[in-house]
Amino acid sequence: MSELLESIAGQIRLATLIDIGLTAVVIYWVFSLIRGTRAVRLVIGVSVILVIFAVAQAAGLRLFTQLLQAGAVVGLFALVVVFQPELRRGLERLGRVGSFAWLASPADQRAAENVAGTVARAATRLAAARAGALIVIERETGLEEIAETGVMIHGDLTADLLQALFVPRGALHDGAVIVRGETIVAAGALLPLAETTLQAERYGTRHRAALGITEQTDAVVVVVSEESGQASLVERARIRRNLDEAQLTRALTALLAPERRGDAIRDRLSRSGSPAGRPGATAPADVSRIAREGSPDETIEDVPGAAAGAGQ
Repeated sequence: MSELLESIAGQIRLATLIDIGLTAVVIYWVFSLIRGTRAVRLVIGVSVILVIFAVAQAAGLRLFTQLLQAGAVVGLFALVVVFQPELRRGLERLGRVGSFAWLASPADQRAAENVAGTVARAATRLAAARAGALIVIERETGLEEIAETGVMIHGDLTADLLQALFVPRGALHDGAVIVRGETIVAAGALLPLAETTLQAERYGTRHRAALGITEQTDAVVVVVSEESGQASLVERARIRRNLDEAQLTRALTALLAPERRGDAIRDRLSRSGSPAGRPGATAPADVSRIAREGSPDETIEDVPGAAAGAGQ
């Protein structure tokens, strides 16, 4: 027995362990990327076809096997088209690896605090007036393509301008405002709706659009519901509802300020595991743990299947 163990141990090399570890990480990353999305059913369908192919090959069904092999060539190109959203989301994640935003200067810190206060003040006023609003704050992922779908403004970020853009029955009222730094880049922009298997009847178009853009990018979105008059914060497909001005300012500052974002990343790495009972959650720097001081009426929601698509 000892000789067998010694022979097995002699065959294990460092390169083999690295190879197995990298393969496991890639497989886990792929499954976490598609978990909770429509791609899961497609993966199940492809798996069924592979099982049928293996059975046909073992049973000696040559004609049927050749038919499946011919279809596999076309299927490879079809998979690229079908999984385009997941591939794009995966490349977005890789592009965000190694961010050095936490090394930014104190001027950037003050700018982030100014943006947070201005957006929170405007959202609170709009909520009091029951005027719907959708404010998208750009972070590391560029939103130029989204901005080009609306009206380019390139104006200074002020609470009064944000209120004017969301005047009820105005030309730009139904679109989204794109904020980059301390500049309003565009208004009336069109956002992609959520691609995950969420319960659409629970959310209006604005909230679904906020979930959609935060699934595909690292943007932070402030949503004001004209029906309930509540301001919500959406980040990485997670919604924090019923925020007042102070709570919204704290949460936005924690998400936008470079130093605090670096602290949030280090704090997240020091924690182990994912939140229990939240499918697909990988302990993102979500607003539920940042600036937690809130009122009893405040609610935080994880959209089923959406957090996984948002990425880490």
